[in-house]
Amino acid sequence: MAEQEPTKEQLAALEIKDEDDETNTNYKPPAQKSLQEIQELDKDDESLQKYKATLLGNVAGVEADPSLPNVQVTRMTLVCETAPNPLVLDLTGDLQAFKKEAFVLKEGAEYRIKINFKVNRDIVSGLKYNQQTYRKSVKVDKADYMVGSYGPRPKEEYEFLTTMEEAPKGMIARGSYTIKSKFTDDDKHDHLSWEWNINIKKDWTN
Repeated sequence: MAEQEPTKEQLAALEIKDEDDETNTNYKPPAQKSLQEIQELDKDDESLQKYKATLLGNVAGVEADPSLPNVQVTRMTLVCETAPNPLVLDLTGDLQAFKKEAFVLKEGAEYRIKINFKVNRDIVSGLKYNQQTYRKSVKVDKADYMVGSYGPRPKEEYEFLTTMEEAPKGMIARGSYTIKSKFTDDDKHDHLSWEWNINIKKDWTN
């Protein structure tokens, strides 16, 4: 039996209304300080020094390439134990190429999204990962994840894993989805935005 495309009414039933993230909050991020300024603060406070050591690690003598951005998002992986092949996007190359390709994801499969990134020079606070999912230009899902604050570690990548997700299932849910991803911070700096596609199928191969 041929699969039927969902009607506009069915898509509308799935639509998630936009939420204004900028309203109803009085939170103001702290002023940005250089790494040297942070290291000089409260030298006599032993507990604070231990905390800074945990956050900053061993950065003495480590110099990052000044031409690189402070935060580099290097790749995204769909971590799925049942997938027959790795599902990885290299985010250091041509981001436009992802629009022409699609991950195949079996309906109902459980997966997590892993983001790899580097912090090259200064501490970055309040990193966030946001994604919005569309089907036929209709928004059907939205997710925001707090990644956290990280110190510079130009020689080694950090990893962030989302909570476990389950792919949609059922005949109506099968089809192509476009996902718009964004990696930002407390200062609303857009470190990287990219668009990619998934194709929900009955099985991994058909």
